[in-house]
Amino acid sequence: MAHRPKNPAIPTRDGVSPSCVAVPHRKPMPWASVLDFLAERLPALDRGAWAARLSAGLVVDDSAQPVNATRPCEAGERLYYWRAVDNEPQPPGEPVVRFADDRLLVVDKPAFWPVTPGGRYARQSLMAWLKRHTGEPDLNPLHRIDRETRGLVVFNRRPADRNAYHALFRDRAVHKVYEAIAPRDDARAWPVVRRTRLEEDVEAFFRMVETDGPPNSETLIEPLEAHGPWARYRLTPLTGKRHQLRVHLLGLGLPIAGDQFYPRVRRGPDDPDDHHTPLRLLAQAIGFTDPVTGEPRHFTSGLALDWPDAPPEG
Repeated sequence: MAHRPKNPAIPTRDGVSPSCVAVPHRKPMPWASVLDFLAERLPALDRGAWAARLSAGLVVDDSAQPVNATRPCEAGERLYYWRAVDNEPQPPGEPVVRFADDRLLVVDKPAFWPVTPGGRYARQSLMAWLKRHTGEPDLNPLHRIDRETRGLVVFNRRPADRNAYHALFRDRAVHKVYEAIAPRDDARAWPVVRRTRLEEDVEAFFRMVETDGPPNSETLIEPLEAHGPWARYRLTPLTGKRHQLRVHLLGLGLPIAGDQFYPRVRRGPDDPDDHHTPLRLLAQAIGFTDPVTGEPRHFTSGLALDWPDAPPEG
């Protein structure tokens, strides 16, 4: 049986869209109350935290009415809540809108901002920030870039257009250009096309590694300018694997400056960021033929990469 979609009338709160959990059909019902169900089903929050949220009206039913903690569970009912994180980190800088029309919003994301809520971030995600500042609850990112990466992210403004734009990105009908700062290499014949197989690192889920097998990733790499021991490179990905650009440069012996995961892990995925050593990777440009209007679209970031103070590690 198909699942019912979430009720679109449940509003965002402080830029955060509601999450939804459904009470399973069980006989007999194993939860005496809504509080019992939430505490067992979603244990990331303890029972006291769920009781506090219920008391504050931060859990509602399908009619957007607050739910009492002692209310009996009803099979199949859906409960909505808004994700919140205690002591949520504040990323540096603020997003900048580079372009807006009635269909698209194009934004420069600073480094350390996640595109969507997740992990330690809820309000301080790019999507939640934009929803608060535009008052548009239907904003939806058409693609993602890593939290550590700065640069362009394109958002769709109209739900009716969403499938057309998502198909464009899914079918790789988008031209993306990145820039990175990595060690200088004057001995290599440039440009280089790096074509390898990328798989998740079995010893660290948050890393990718190049492995044997048919290639599933491809990047064109070209040097643009040199500055002492460093160089700025243009990276044109022809595929979109996770961490593809970082791993492809590493495969050439040229790890990107400020990378905390490559060539070795300098911090765990949940460790605090060091804002003084950002990843020097920029989503610099994006272009495509608009699937709704047929017009050519091309956007360029207003951000730039700064040269590192320290030389590359030996």
